[in-house]
Amino acid sequence: MTETIQKRVQAALDEIRPQIQMDGGDVELVSVEKSTVKVRLVGHCAGCPMSAMTLKNGVEALIKERVPEIQKVEAVK
Repeated sequence: MTETIQKRVQAALDEIRPQIQMDGGDVELVSVEKSTVKVRLVGHCAGCPMSAMTLKNGVEALIKERVPEIQKVEAVK
């Protein structure tokens, strides 16, 4: 994992974080392993039925757009 990729992923998360926080949740970067980012959804996002959609359509889409080397984003507990 290069620091550059991790910083770019963190910047993408920082960009989307305000929208997630408006709904009482948050997202934390857990790790970057090769082309996979692992994040933790917390607050109201943890266990929310819409969290899968938030992860796929929001977090993953933005990270892939900002950091094309990333192919997948996974939620971990």
